[in-house]
Amino acid sequence: MEINKVLVTGAAGFIGYHCARALAKQGREVVGLDNLNDYYSVDLKRDRLKALSDLPNFQFHQLDLADSDAVMELCRSRGINGILHLAAQAGVRYSVDKPFTYVQSNLVGFASILEAARHCEVRHLAYASSSSVYGANRSTPFDTSQNVDHPVSLYGATKKANELMAHSYSHLYRLPTTGLRFFTVYGPWGRPDMALWLFTEAILQGKPIKVFDQGRMKRDFTYIDDIVAGVLATLDQPAESSPAWDAMNPDPAISDAPYRVYNIGNSDCVELSRFIEVIEEACGRKAEKEFLPRHPGDVEATFANIESLTAATGFRPTTKIEVGIPKFVEWYRAYKGV
Repeated sequence: MEINKVLVTGAAGFIGYHCARALAKQGREVVGLDNLNDYYSVDLKRDRLKALSDLPNFQFHQLDLADSDAVMELCRSRGINGILHLAAQAGVRYSVDKPFTYVQSNLVGFASILEAARHCEVRHLAYASSSSVYGANRSTPFDTSQNVDHPVSLYGATKKANELMAHSYSHLYRLPTTGLRFFTVYGPWGRPDMALWLFTEAILQGKPIKVFDQGRMKRDFTYIDDIVAGVLATLDQPAESSPAWDAMNPDPAISDAPYRVYNIGNSDCVELSRFIEVIEEACGRKAEKEFLPRHPGDVEATFANIESLTAATGFRPTTKIEVGIPKFVEWYRAYKGV
């Protein structure tokens, strides 16, 4: 059965907007869900939804995931047969200050999605995990077969919990679930709390930027178009029981249940200082830098091994930061009228 009626949670968010648009352009019926919270600009979220309004097969519903009855009814009434769950309380540093927000959105909300997926018998639930699950791990590139039991932020812990919750439903109800560990996604319509937006805005305004850890941190920056291609390819391949599963030597990324976990990144580790240099070049200005120590919730480096996702879907990212960052800056200037 084709996945042609897709619920996209977090549809007013950065990745959710792009995925919903791509799915709708493929001719699928897309039902977007978002609670439009004020973690960052609600106006930006509404502008994303406005940009989706030209798609006749996209419909938006403002709902809170914690309202499990409403989520269930939405899935039943619209005949949803695939779920792309991208809604979450994001932000590593914010989770230090607002822990209960993460419990409500990322744990209670995910339970609502699992129950809806189970009772509506959806063909596939693909959901956003995060590179943050690797926590204190220093063995790079990060591989999904590695242990991820040492998170260094509550945000990372909730994402690991999502993977565990998903596996229990895959095991108990044979619900196909696939977790995607995103690695530092950037691009047009991005989040204003992330480095690229913050740095671009400050540089264009002639204000200093805050550079943590002397700019030595490394990240696997992944352009949004590459992410969308990987997400959609994954959604169309429902997880299956793996013949390689060995209960005596369990690999955490596979199972005898219809369950998979993949890294989805650029598979290229870039130092923050180089990231800033490319932003400066795109803006045509040098940044004034304020150097700060590394935040307690931050890790030294992220770097994705994506071989299993490539083998399963053919996913191959193609966009370097020298291409992606100028595209964001161009979009930012147009959006802000700079």
